[in-house]
Amino acid sequence: MTQRTDDELATQWHDLMGRYHRTTCALDRTLTTLHGLTASDFEVLQQLHACRLGEPVRMGELGERVHLSQSALSRLITRLEGAGLVERGTCADDRRSAWTRVTDAGSRRFLEARPTQRAILRERMTPSADAPR
Repeated sequence: MTQRTDDELATQWHDLMGRYHRTTCALDRTLTTLHGLTASDFEVLQQLHACRLGEPVRMGELGERVHLSQSALSRLITRLEGAGLVERGTCADDRRSAWTRVTDAGSRRFLEARPTQRAILRERMTPSADAPR
């Protein structure tokens, strides 16, 4: 690659990271204010809600879906569990593994917050949203 092409790629990366950061901050501010959820809380509830009719989700699999480290996910699940939004337990077939699933209250909170999250994404994920706010 030429230096110019590498510099253009680096600029694109910088722009992408800035857009991600601005969107995540907007999600955190609004979801916390209106629904008492962080963007990460919402993402976990969204993933668990999608599996609601299925079996509970193993924590390792959930961590891969939401792109959180094991320790960060464990702290988040502890917080959501304390709020009554998820429950967790130990896998019957592998006592070293834990599972989690959304509760009815967690599903309701997710459904209440989803229009807010989607509105922010519509606002922030348009070409005009590229400019810093």
